Amino acid sequence: MRFVDLLVVATTLSGAVAVPAKTRKRDGAFQFTGVSESGAEFGNMALPGQLGKDYIWPDHNAISVSELLQRVRFAANFREDFDPEGLQYLPERIVPDKLTGSVNETYAAGLDDIVKFITDQGAYAVVDPHNFGRYYNNIITDVAGFGSWWTTVAKRYATNEKVIFDTNNEFHDEENDLVANLNQAAIDAIRGVGATSQYIFVEGNSWSGAWHWVSSGTAEGMGKLTDPQDKIVYEMHQYLDSDGSGTSPNCVSATIGRERLADATAWLKANNKKGLIGETAGGANSQCIQAVQGMLSHMQENSDVWTGWLWWGAGPWWADYMYGMEPPSGTAYTGVLPSLTDFI
Repeated sequence: MRFVDLLVVATTLSGAVAVPAKTRKRDGAFQFTGVSESGAEFGNMALPGQLGKDYIWPDHNAISVSELLQRVRFAANFREDFDPEGLQYLPERIVPDKLTGSVNETYAAGLDDIVKFITDQGAYAVVDPHNFGRYYNNIITDVAGFGSWWTTVAKRYATNEKVIFDTNNEFHDEENDLVANLNQAAIDAIRGVGATSQYIFVEGNSWSGAWHWVSSGTAEGMGKLTDPQDKIVYEMHQYLDSDGSGTSPNCVSATIGRERLADATAWLKANNKKGLIGETAGGANSQCIQAVQGMLSHMQENSDVWTGWLWWGAGPWWADYMYGMEPPSGTAYTGVLPSLTDFI
């Protein structure tokens, strides 16, 4: 999601929480389904910030009682956010000052806690620097430094098989080759610390949008990424409003979801790749619900290449956010989720 117009929710270390109940077998077509939990990225102008005042971690109780979490194999997406839209960039909270720096243990302890809580339930936790390819508001061009950052972070979770590493959230307005090189550096760093069993979600340029994955040119370099463990999943994002930014509760049409995935689906098939829609949402209205259902139906029909989807978003401070999936009263939790049970 582009955070330009949503300053209240535009920080980072967000999280997706979708938990497979340990004793329940899931019959759906998807390997991953879930929702992104956000809050630890808030207070982006206060660094390092004060817990409970400037930022908040996801609510254990909400995760535990969520209908989605109880019924789904849950991928929890925790994003350390560097916001390039003139906001403070919160990954500086976990590795402050420089990419090659040391961990802020106070902040990292919160991430450790919520990752452990989710993975102890048999769920996946997706650790994702949500910084749009920036650090201190500058495009990351230090490929080796980015690899060092990932070495530092990945070491903490190298032995947890339920952690998934997402290389970076929504690169944009960069050279496609740079984006591919940063992704490869992250993969190499993660595998280099002994994290060899986990999935790695990789993201492309142009906001990692599925609808322009091919036309933007990002597909060329991204398709050349290598992983000795062969566990790369291509994370793409797809919103259904007019400009695909995820800033409106309105969707273009009831069929726009299926339409916007067509080219990405063809690319995944032609290149023998696996994909995931790592962010999607629509307003709590009939047209958007139909659009989301159509998109997820298309993914089910092509589940040989689509591994699943994560909703954006949830968290204890989202209040009446138009896409809010926080139980018990989030706008999407009450108004959209009941219509998506066939895709969970």
